[in-house]
Amino acid sequence: MINLERRKALKTGGGLGLLGLLAAVGLVQPGMAWAKGEKSAFEAKTMDEALDALGVVTPESSVAVRLTVPEIAENGAVVPVTVDSSLANTERIHILVEKNPSVLAANFTFPEGTEGFVTTRVKMRETSMVIALVKADGKFYRVAKEVKVTAGGCGG
Repeated sequence: MINLERRKALKTGGGLGLLGLLAAVGLVQPGMAWAKGEKSAFEAKTMDEALDALGVVTPESSVAVRLTVPEIAENGAVVPVTVDSSLANTERIHILVEKNPSVLAANFTFPEGTEGFVTTRVKMRETSMVIALVKADGKFYRVAKEVKVTAGGCGG
C-alpha cells in the first residue's frame, strides 16, 4: 500500500531542496526584487485591490484545482493550506484570505514543466474565505473555502 503522507513529504522536501540548491549557487537570492504588481498585491487591503494588482479579471471555477484547508482553525497563526492544480501549464498559485489586513497571503511561481502543488501555512485574523487562484495557460481559475478561526493569528 502506498503511503500518501510520505509521498507528499518527499514531494515538498524535494522542492525545498531544489530551492536551497539554487540559492547556494546564487540563482535565487533572499530578498530578490519583486515585480511592481506583486508588491502592490501584497500591500492590498481589499480583495478587489489584490485582484487588480495580480491582473485578475474574472477567474473561472475549476474542479482541476483542489484547495485543502481545515473547517476550523484552533490557532489562526498557523493555518495549513494545500493547493493542488492538475491544470496543464500551471504558472502561478496565489493564496488569498479575504478578511486579513493584507489579503494576499502567499504567492508561488512555477517554472515550465513543474507540478502545480504547494502546501504552506498562513495566518488568519478571523473566520474568512480562503481563496486559491491558479494561473494556467494565461487564464485564472478560482476555488474558495471558509475557515472558521477560534483564535486570531494576525494583528489588525
